[in-house]
Amino acid sequence: MGIEIPLFQGLSLIIGNAPPDRKAYPTASLQKGLVLLDHGQNLAEEAVGFGVPVLQSGLQTYFPGSARLTWLQQDTRWNITALFQLDLVERISKAGNPSVDNRLFYALKDWLAALIRRLPIFRGLLTAISSLLRRLFHWETFYSPAGISIELQVFYTLDTKTGKLSIEIDTADLPSNITEVMLMHEQGAHVFDRYEDTSGLILQGPAISCWDEVTAREAWFESRLHRVAFRLGQVKGARLFRGRELVGSRLAWAGFGYSFSPSIQKFQSVLRIEKRP
Repeated sequence: MGIEIPLFQGLSLIIGNAPPDRKAYPTASLQKGLVLLDHGQNLAEEAVGFGVPVLQSGLQTYFPGSARLTWLQQDTRWNITALFQLDLVERISKAGNPSVDNRLFYALKDWLAALIRRLPIFRGLLTAISSLLRRLFHWETFYSPAGISIELQVFYTLDTKTGKLSIEIDTADLPSNITEVMLMHEQGAHVFDRYEDTSGLILQGPAISCWDEVTAREAWFESRLHRVAFRLGQVKGARLFRGRELVGSRLAWAGFGYSFSPSIQKFQSVLRIEKRP
């Protein structure tokens, strides 16, 4: 069960408390956040939507597999609470076969993923090698139970008239081994193929790259086809990153991620959805 919230000029947001059955992308098994629709067309593709928490413990990343939703509507204002269960980890399998079960393999995979994000000069080469290995060994990505479940509450406040979405996370009760919290704001890469920020930087398509830090005061992704954009700004105590990946039937996301220490405890960001002329 979930909800659909109309906005303006044919736009709406949806959020459900269980992943859909359709498995177009590996991330279909993850719990999504708020997904943007234009006249009923889903614009998220492989992306997780707006306001999705991801937790890091060293090199291990925990993803949400489900959430319990409650909400209250008052005129144009919606208050939504999502209690996320972060209980999934990324795994690799061969088509039709059990997953690879080797700690050293996953440690190396996670290290290479971190290297791709942190060192732009190696991204093209390492991404090409990763794609080649996947083709050669018929590897597929899927998400498997982590063996633990971490609860994290996210509060959404949406003004449907203005498109202003406020998201707050309470990290006070996270386990002590959690080293980093990420709050993801993503939609589809085919749809959102243009990046701009207040420094004057404009990037299109592949030039956006997969994970670079934003230093401008505000930044936004735009879909010229649907004439819609989503923007956000810097938050004290956090680092803001932008990214876009489009790889076959495996990756199709574009958007932002805040990265911050769980010691912040109360983290709030504001995202604005805008219709463009």
